[in-house]
Amino acid sequence: MTLFTPLDPADVAVRLPAADLDRARAFWRDKLGLEPVESRPGGLRYRCGESWFVIFQSGGRASGAHTQMAIWVPELDPVVAALEERGLEFDTPDPIFGPPDANGAVHIDGAYPSTGAVGERAVWFHDSEGNLIGISELVYAPGAG
Repeated sequence: MTLFTPLDPADVAVRLPAADLDRARAFWRDKLGLEPVESRPGGLRYRCGESWFVIFQSGGRASGAHTQMAIWVPELDPVVAALEERGLEFDTPDPIFGPPDANGAVHIDGAYPSTGAVGERAVWFHDSEGNLIGISELVYAPGAG
């Protein structure tokens, strides 16, 4: 039995803090090729696929110690190559995940059952404001997906 909660019809969006909104806008434009779909004083709204996120002016600081936003892509390697061509520098993965593969991605076993995947490959970068962003592709068992 599924219980209704007041949040059932809600959507969720990521909000990333920025000490310098102009610097953040330039980073996301120059390094990732993204332009805001909306802006307002103190905030920039971006769309990726069917999702969106906001970068907002903040006196606070991102810890940068954990993934604050994950971006899922169908194929990781061409995305990484394209972003590196734009000058994006990826972080050295946390050793907790084991050594990276030849393309710099780590393999993480396990996935949410609804995805049908058996794991993911992932890379991370820090944006201009210190936010830690992950980019991942789902990994499927041979013959699946």
